[in-house]
Amino acid sequence: MDNNKEVVKSDNATVTFDSNRCIHSRNCVLGRPDVFVPNVDGEWIHPENASPDELLEIAHNCPSGAIQVYHPDGTPMETAPKVNTIRVTENGPSYIHAKHSVQGEDNGTRMVLCRCGHSKQKPYCDGSHKEVNFEATGEPASVEIKLPEVKDASGSELRIEPMKNGPNFIYGNVEVVTGTGRTITRDTEVHLCRCGHSAHKPFCDSTHVKVGFEADGFVPEKK
Repeated sequence: MDNNKEVVKSDNATVTFDSNRCIHSRNCVLGRPDVFVPNVDGEWIHPENASPDELLEIAHNCPSGAIQVYHPDGTPMETAPKVNTIRVTENGPSYIHAKHSVQGEDNGTRMVLCRCGHSKQKPYCDGSHKEVNFEATGEPASVEIKLPEVKDASGSELRIEPMKNGPNFIYGNVEVVTGTGRTITRDTEVHLCRCGHSAHKPFCDSTHVKVGFEADGFVPEKK
């Protein structure tokens, strides 16, 4: 088992916590300090203190997906949203809300994607944007929707494929929105900057080549 993942079971649910994905939003310890008990030695997750519905609400309030809740039989409690979204934040990361996989592995329905280029947990955000004073608007201009036949952003699972030394390739029906909820674009494939230097954030403009950005990932086939 992953040493960074804690698994705690109660009679009605199983809660997992992945420290690699946590961005320390603290929604869990502030909202339910009886379930996620802060500043204690030893066991700090107590799912027995909440109902399954309450545990699911805690998970929904965890933007990174670090907290996951499962039925006793091991099936996820959380269902996929009706619309797949990537929300861009001011001077910060992008928030994914969609059933998705990362490099072929199921990753749940929530994820926070680094876009400053400095995270030590790429493609996940680890809060490094605060340390490097990353600057990027959370209200970028809308762009022309490339595929008019894409009428919504539902009905498929997103595939997230970080390109080696390059952007994050996102495949599947997806709507990219601003921090205030305005649609930037809607498409079936988007390339999101992850070097932090694109002049057209949140999208890649190939600046990663100029700045010598380095990060693990796949090598796409040439078309």
